[in-house]
Amino acid sequence: MQNFSRSALALSLLAAAASAQIRLPPLPLQLPGLPLQSAAQNLDPIDAQSLQRLSAVRHLEINRLLRGNRRVLDRDANGEPIIRNEILGLSQSVAAAASARALNFVVAREQISDSMNIHLVVFRAPDSMSTQQALRLIRAADPDGVYDYNHIYFGSGAWSGAAVNPIAQNATLQAPSDAHLQIPRLRVGLLDTGVDTSHPAFQESSVHTWGCGNKLLPAAHGTAVASLLVGRAQGFRGVQPDAALYAADVYCGQPTGGAVDALVAALAWMVQEQVPVINISLVGARNALLEQVIARAIARGFIIVAAVGNDGPAAPPLYPASYPDVVGVTAVDARGHVLIEAARGPQVMFASPGSDLAAASLAHGYAAVRGTSFAAPIVAGLLAASVATPGTAAASAAIDALAHTAIHLGSPGRDLTYGYGLVGAEYRTDPRPLLHR
Repeated sequence: MQNFSRSALALSLLAAAASAQIRLPPLPLQLPGLPLQSAAQNLDPIDAQSLQRLSAVRHLEINRLLRGNRRVLDRDANGEPIIRNEILGLSQSVAAAASARALNFVVAREQISDSMNIHLVVFRAPDSMSTQQALRLIRAADPDGVYDYNHIYFGSGAWSGAAVNPIAQNATLQAPSDAHLQIPRLRVGLLDTGVDTSHPAFQESSVHTWGCGNKLLPAAHGTAVASLLVGRAQGFRGVQPDAALYAADVYCGQPTGGAVDALVAALAWMVQEQVPVINISLVGARNALLEQVIARAIARGFIIVAAVGNDGPAAPPLYPASYPDVVGVTAVDARGHVLIEAARGPQVMFASPGSDLAAASLAHGYAAVRGTSFAAPIVAGLLAASVATPGTAAASAAIDALAHTAIHLGSPGRDLTYGYGLVGAEYRTDPRPLLHR
């Protein structure tokens, strides 16, 4: 076995993940002959310099994305990626539209959702303006309006790329003690990259897709997250799971993929389809429009589950996990230790396995995955098993019930590292025996 340090290994995994999420050529991941247990174990202790480098991975990949797409992408004041010269407006009045036209803004696109009372307008600012200047001007012209950048969001996880035997995979799923019980039908949503719906992991589930002009553009992150999302039902033995997955591709293989207007449109579709639990394993900047849209969905009784991100324990909060009432999920390893790269803070509501997981990969295989991206769908699946239709009372009851089953790993009550505690530990899959056969 080659000699890899723990911090170098973590950096390799996270760099590979980040490049995969933003649709750039993947960085080579040189892990020949490396047992997965080295990748999956807790990375503590780790020096401050290595932790700082871990936390910088997402920003390094943002830099790569912007360097390759300067004509269509820009940065906000905090360095987060946005679509160049696009400003979003919510619920535009006649006077607000007139103010935008007076600034020589044009309407590039519009979205209207009666189910969520949303009228989203994508304004195109003149090329002579910077995107930051455009936002300042339109806010000054209409101070009562809701305007923001068209931010771009990214996945929050890594995979080793090592193949896992797909036939043996189901044998490694750990069934809980109540495996004899019949599974209720799961209706759960996913905002992510495209999903390979032909993968054997989904053969017992119905998958409804949205986006990209009805073209299927499978990608690694969405396929992996989706397999863990509906795999919660497949972890039971002796029953026929009946899961309906609503998968929205908000990327479509484009450098502008994962933008706020795509996320809003996908959420509107989920609300229209009455999907009670929606998983978002994506992270990015705080955005005023996305915050309002998510708040409206939650107020209507939908549960939004999101990964808290892998920017490190001292990093600023990432969104949408940090919006009020979103179910933020962190990740733990096989020993119940929080992943060293996982975010901390009041946004953490639950912890779930985020390493020692085998998830579906492209070409009908399986791969070892790590990160908060892959912990979130386990929590979403657990909640979806308790909620048949959207409703504020049902949503609150499901979250409270899950909190009461959580295993406390930190201080009593809800803490900033593990939230209410660990849930879904029984659904961990261990791919280590299946590697290098």
